[in-house]
Amino acid sequence: MTRAIFWDNDGVLVDTEHLYFQATQQVLAKTGITLTEDTYLELFLRQGQGAWHLAEERGVSPADIDRLREERNALYAHLLDQAPRLIDGVVDVLDALRGKYVMGVVTSSRKDHFDVIHRSTGVLEYFDFVLTASDYSRGKPAPDPYLLAVERSGVDPGDCIAIEDSERGLTAAVLAGIKCLIVPSRLTRHCTFPGAHRILTSVREVPFAL
Repeated sequence: MTRAIFWDNDGVLVDTEHLYFQATQQVLAKTGITLTEDTYLELFLRQGQGAWHLAEERGVSPADIDRLREERNALYAHLLDQAPRLIDGVVDVLDALRGKYVMGVVTSSRKDHFDVIHRSTGVLEYFDFVLTASDYSRGKPAPDPYLLAVERSGVDPGDCIAIEDSERGLTAAVLAGIKCLIVPSRLTRHCTFPGAHRILTSVREVPFAL
């Protein structure tokens, strides 16, 4: 029986992943690196390791990589600040689930980016807790974020379910002993997601898949 639902943020609640790709691609281009969508998918959404090692391999110094990372983060924050980017149907689903389950957000986003994203979405009131990248030492695909979510929820892992859009998120949930529903995003729609509890076509299907 499902008693707790853990929601990924980017790609599940909000349509932001393509903006992170855009900001990273734009900054890496200054070093002569062409970051393709396929490479981004592999490095960020499967492996969860980022792409700065590509700059290192080209001889970019650690100091310059730090500068590029700061530039990317500032550009991403600027893109996020343009308008709320809630995925269609999210508010209706959260409203339908409110009070029936313990609900938390489990995201790899930095807290400052998360705060920008949700400055005007109005959906944080639906959640009992939020975990961002600063709350754990190892991010997805390591199980740490979901292990902490289980602890925070007070619910047995077997009664928890995660909602993800990426393979790294699926891996993290499975390693934590949690079932995982997949709602593919525009960047992950061609992935296969082995080990998923179910693969949905829309967030609107979540209440019927619990």
